[in-house]
Amino acid sequence: MRGETILIIDDEKLIRWSLRQELASLGFHIVEAENLLQAKEQFEHIEPDLIILDQKLPDGTGINFLEWMQPHIQTIPVIVFTAFDRSEVAVQSLKLGAFDYITKPVNFDELKIVIEKALESTKLKRQVQHFLKEQQNNYGFCGLIGSSSPMKKVCNAISKIAQSSSTVLITGESGTGKELAAKAVHFLSKRREKPLLTVNFSALTESLIESELFGHEKGAFTDARNQKKGLFELADGGTIFLDEIGDISPKIQVKLLRVIEQKTFQRVGGSNDITVDVRIITATNKQLEKLVQDGTFRSDLYFRLNVAQITMPPLRERKDDIILLAEYFLTEFNTAFHKKFKGISEDAKKLFLAHQWTGNVRELRNVIERAVLMDDGEYIFSHNVELGHFHTISPNVIPEVFEVTDTMQSLEDAEKKILLRALEQTHQNQSEAARILKISRDTLRYRMKKYGLN
Repeated sequence: MRGETILIIDDEKLIRWSLRQELASLGFHIVEAENLLQAKEQFEHIEPDLIILDQKLPDGTGINFLEWMQPHIQTIPVIVFTAFDRSEVAVQSLKLGAFDYITKPVNFDELKIVIEKALESTKLKRQVQHFLKEQQNNYGFCGLIGSSSPMKKVCNAISKIAQSSSTVLITGESGTGKELAAKAVHFLSKRREKPLLTVNFSALTESLIESELFGHEKGAFTDARNQKKGLFELADGGTIFLDEIGDISPKIQVKLLRVIEQKTFQRVGGSNDITVDVRIITATNKQLEKLVQDGTFRSDLYFRLNVAQITMPPLRERKDDIILLAEYFLTEFNTAFHKKFKGISEDAKKLFLAHQWTGNVRELRNVIERAVLMDDGEYIFSHNVELGHFHTISPNVIPEVFEVTDTMQSLEDAEKKILLRALEQTHQNQSEAARILKISRDTLRYRMKKYGLN
């Protein structure tokens, strides 16, 4: 049994009876009204999941009812019965928010299909509303936790930017919550009921990025056994979030510029233009202005992407939020790990406030996760906390590596020297070297391969 309630508003008793018979057999709960007055009373009493509305009623019209229920039109779908296809009444009904219209005499198979689509659409709308309400009540502003002045500035900017369809550039250090900001912009916008799709440019090769974004035709390359739709095509009507935009190649820059300017693209191996309506949100921890000056990032693309900008502040500039965030993460991991921590001790709070948090919110989250996972007490004390793993490499491991000298050519040289010294010190024991460097064995092996250290 389905259980959804459908309100049928029609002055013809025979039509109401036939609709009741058909829809009740599918498991719907049916409520009837033969005029506007009854319809309004029933609506306020039961708040139906869906409404079937006739245009001609003894004390008014279906248009009158649609105008009356405007505050609820986004979450309660209305299917309108009309005598003529694409009539002025049908068009006006759609403008007032009706989900769809059906011409009389009613085809029950068509009606069932429209009802299913309407209920599915409304279910998604209600989920989004629930998400927004839950985020606002429990987690701050759409998942962005913080009451500090910098975060209030960010939330204010998001609220304003979300109302437009402009491209958005989100900047900030790694771990500051750029993806959360992108989600907030999407879920507060008119596109919230459409997809939000994400791609990280730093995680994919150029060929994979091209196929991921724009799709490909069958036979476009060796492994292209079937046609594939890209993220731009799948996100039509919604939002696409392009993370680490500073890592994008010149070839993809050209294609992305075309999508922004012309709203069209071609699949890899294809020749047909595909038109989409997609809002683009990008994020980077790099200085794009410098990349433009260096000639590695197109200036025209930069200005197209940077119509609206949100700058995520580093955690060290929002110290008022550190304890608030730590307590939120404590609650999260208490639930995840079935622990019973009651809070954070004063000495641990002082430690958190004194720390620089170079990894920002992500680092704080990892610290709390590790503390909750590894301890079973009631409070997190300073001795339970491990801070700054990047800086806690054993002092015996190449202590001179951080000295800047003329012979040090790059950060990669320094990393390679650290790996070599750790391996030498542990007599090539990879597990022990990984432990000293505070990284996983797989990460160590990946970096050894990267630098040719066999």
